[in-house]
Amino acid sequence: MKNLFLSCLLCLSISQACAQRLSLAGHWTVSLGNQTAARSTVSLPGSLDDAGLGDEVVVKPELNIRAMAHLARKKSFIGKAYYSRQFKVSPGWKGKQVDLVLERVMWRSSVYIDGVLLPVKGESLSTLHRFDITDYIRHGQTQVVTICVDNTNAFPGINIEAEQYPDERSREMAHGYTNHTQIKWNGILGNISLEATPVVHPEDVRVFPDPVNRSLAFELQVKRPEGRSFRMQARVWDPRSGVYWPISYTLENFRGDTIRGRLAIPSDAEFWDEFNPKLYSLEISLKSGTIQHVSQTPFGIRQLARKDGELQLNGVRIFLRGNLECSIFPLTGYPPTDKGSWMQLLRQAKSFGLNHVRFHSWCPPNAAFEAADELGCYLQVELPHWNLKAGSDSLSWQFLSAEATRILKSYGNHPSFMFFSLGNELEGDFSKLGRLTETLRKADDRRLYATTTFTFQKGITGNPQPADDFYVTQWTNDGWIRGQGIFNDKSPDFSTDYTSALKNIKLPVISHEIGQYCVFPDLDEIEAYTGNLVPRNLEAVRDDMARKGLLPLAREYVKASAHFASLLYKEEIERALKTKDFDGFQLLQLQDFPGQGTALVGLLNAFWKPKPGIRDSIFRRSCAELVMLSRFPKAIYLNDEVFKAGIEVANFYRPLTGAQVSWTLRTEDGKHIQSGQFAAATLPVGNALNVGSVNCNLSAVHEASKLIFTVSLDGLPYENSWDIWVYPARVPEYTGDVLFTRSWSAAMLGLNAGKKVLFNPELDSLKGITGKFVPVFWSPVHFPDQPGTMGLLIKDRHPSLSLFPTDRQSNWQWWDLTIKSKTLDAAGIPDEAIVVRVMDNFMRNGNLSNLMEFKVGHGSLILCSIDIDRDLEKRPQARQLRHSLLKYMNSPLFNPTYTTEAERLQQFMR
Repeated sequence: MKNLFLSCLLCLSISQACAQRLSLAGHWTVSLGNQTAARSTVSLPGSLDDAGLGDEVVVKPELNIRAMAHLARKKSFIGKAYYSRQFKVSPGWKGKQVDLVLERVMWRSSVYIDGVLLPVKGESLSTLHRFDITDYIRHGQTQVVTICVDNTNAFPGINIEAEQYPDERSREMAHGYTNHTQIKWNGILGNISLEATPVVHPEDVRVFPDPVNRSLAFELQVKRPEGRSFRMQARVWDPRSGVYWPISYTLENFRGDTIRGRLAIPSDAEFWDEFNPKLYSLEISLKSGTIQHVSQTPFGIRQLARKDGELQLNGVRIFLRGNLECSIFPLTGYPPTDKGSWMQLLRQAKSFGLNHVRFHSWCPPNAAFEAADELGCYLQVELPHWNLKAGSDSLSWQFLSAEATRILKSYGNHPSFMFFSLGNELEGDFSKLGRLTETLRKADDRRLYATTTFTFQKGITGNPQPADDFYVTQWTNDGWIRGQGIFNDKSPDFSTDYTSALKNIKLPVISHEIGQYCVFPDLDEIEAYTGNLVPRNLEAVRDDMARKGLLPLAREYVKASAHFASLLYKEEIERALKTKDFDGFQLLQLQDFPGQGTALVGLLNAFWKPKPGIRDSIFRRSCAELVMLSRFPKAIYLNDEVFKAGIEVANFYRPLTGAQVSWTLRTEDGKHIQSGQFAAATLPVGNALNVGSVNCNLSAVHEASKLIFTVSLDGLPYENSWDIWVYPARVPEYTGDVLFTRSWSAAMLGLNAGKKVLFNPELDSLKGITGKFVPVFWSPVHFPDQPGTMGLLIKDRHPSLSLFPTDRQSNWQWWDLTIKSKTLDAAGIPDEAIVVRVMDNFMRNGNLSNLMEFKVGHGSLILCSIDIDRDLEKRPQARQLRHSLLKYMNSPLFNPTYTTEAERLQQFMR
């Protein structure tokens, strides 16, 4: 209670001595285009979209690139908007500096006081627009302020333009200025106020903690009338306890403008990190005669460094488990400026085991940094910059250079602001990018810098630049470091990591935008769009699915494709964690990206709500501060083999002693196969920490089974599991009275004779889509030249699969079968005939399959467009599927209910 009283008393005294504020939030009038245009009433903070002002946007829900580009605005206005209202400044503000402060403006602002235009303009996408209006104030009198906000494209050189989008307003891609994620809104989003400060006050206070040497340096500029002296005291306090550090820094009768000082960090001071996001505040008190001013600058004691190619925070190695945030806020079309909204978002990210967020080609508002500071989240901020000719437009380059300085000045004290990149996938003049990077580092070394977050530029990609502190990439000159370049081309292998690709890289390496596995649209989400944006893209998919009779399957598509994506994300993340010299990954992304051709790549929707069946507790098994890992060479085993696995730990939590690791191998229904426990181990911070190995004889598994291999850390909430499939080593080659054939003519003869036929045609003889294991990359709209299916939806309880255990969706045992398959267009064929459905992408919504059953004439047919005939001694899953189908067809259960004509089936053939 005493500490609470002291804190309240301190806050009261500070409020009396600090800047006074007059909020201008509320009703304003606005005219669009020029000051003499018709006026409407709007509420600020907010946007014209909130007020329903601007030109009507008409987008029909059709499967075309215009509707599928991104969420549609209801209204759009690009140009100058003039916002006006009255205000009155108290006579008590006489003798003080009065500033007009505008938070989050796109892109330029200018101010009129009583019709007089101020000579200075605001120009930033990332920081406050601040105007000194002291000389224009008439204290105690009613005055009029008019703010002109111009959201036209001021510096096109910051942006890449995607020419495939027919609407020119949809071509800019950098998330600082785009219609793909946030929109090109016009308004003022956050703080709109007048602030009065004494004529003697500090500016640009910067805090430089040095945990290694237990020293706290600080620097500030003092604004004061010429010749006026002042007294300065600097001290640090703990906002939680109200207790001050025992040492302060004092200057008497100082007349300079720049102060640099240093304080010792007490021995009991706590360092800031993800596990202990401890914050302190530097209090600067200035006194000059009767003038007194007190400012508070929050900070955390932390030091980020790269050492021996590793990321270290406070001398301890860290691993970034990251997600992208691309300014996706589908109700408003713009980012929130309140801390509560960001706390909710970042808490959701942390619940999925993440500790890091990358802001792709934009910088968030101050509230995001405040939330990250309190929650212990590591942020990567970027300039609003995504361009393939970086540095070529001199005016844009001047803006970007100034914007970088503004970002550091505005947000540099936040401990969460740990990484700064000059933009996304930049190409252009890397000598300019390198010089700017070095200039920023020299000005502020509290974070690490990169010239770009990945690049495709030939001669540059694959190797970091000399100015880089860290390296974000998809590949190096020695190979891929993410699954998109691997999972479809190489058979499932759970031993592989990225060590060989990193052998020549000496910087911390973070994998770039991993994932991008498309998930089918959740059409139930349509009703959630109650704000400024409407999902014409989702409506178009819904209407097309309904026309084709597939709408009842939509929710199953979402669930199956989301589970499949989570499986691929799991392996992506675990490969990174297994790589000893790796430093992190950045997902693209945990939540949906509704722009760039409707890139629904999230396990959560655009509102950060989990998709059906997705749980954070499951995701955290392979994405957390401590992850149990296993290395084994394949997913498919025979029961005369031994399952061999190495067990290790990636521990980025804290050193552990006496750690007891246990393992179990059981069937899907819980039947125990084997288990064990390793000797107690010491687990330092790091990865590739070997615990031991498992050798499990599989001879006790007599039937085809899916087994679950689980490794856990006893007494702590860390466990992980993997699926493997075990098939009998000897399968009888029995066809019974079933005709197995790869010949169309032989199949027809058999059916005409009333036989049961398992038709497994040569893949080259079929029309259709070449089989692919991984789902659509990113978006079938943005990248249309891809096979473009989204995994399997399987009738896992169908009797034809009773000897081939399977999930409802794709899993690793389907890899070989899918790669060696042809996906057939089953338009018009009802669900009752389809055993294995291939989910089509949402731009086609075809009725696709690779395993169907029919009555044909007097005969019965299974059409399997998966190769289950070749190299069966090397493809046990194909042999087992063939065996399961034949067993079913030789049983009374084989009685297809859907009848078709041979001519209909012939349409599948070339």
